[in-house]
Amino acid sequence: KPAVPAKPAVPAKPAVPAKPAVPAKPAAPITPPSTGNISSIEQQVLTLTNQERAKGGLKPLATDAALMDTARAKSADMSKNNYFSHTSPTMGSPFDQMKAKGIQYKAAAENIAMGQRTAAEVVKGWMESPGHRANIMNGSYTHIGIGYNANGNYWTQQFIQK
Repeated sequence: KPAVPAKPAVPAKPAVPAKPAVPAKPAAPITPPSTGNISSIEQQVLTLTNQERAKGGLKPLATDAALMDTARAKSADMSKNNYFSHTSPTMGSPFDQMKAKGIQYKAAAENIAMGQRTAAEVVKGWMESPGHRANIMNGSYTHIGIGYNANGNYWTQQFIQK
């Protein structure tokens, strides 16, 4: 069932790709400067996500420090509490989580994944899933938060339109 990438709907759970991804060849970065610290693997997800958006003629997403915090917290929470869902047993929905952090937005969505070992693999999986692809390719979104937790390989992308 496709995800609806707008508040208050929460996208469907992501499907784990059935086959391993072929690593993408490096391309020229088309990523705006990030706000705050960003890990190498998060930067790779950002770059690959923005490359996909550029292919569709969309503007790149900028990172948002508070959204980076909520995406990282979501991935860590899924790992710590051993679940895989858009609704956290401790933090509620992504929208509850954003509200608690004081993040204001006009529209929001979330992509999650589990098990992929590389940024290329996870972005490829999201792009092969219609609902997740729709979130990545939604031209109304302006900012992104990315979280990765190596314990279980939990991935989170949170999108907002400011």
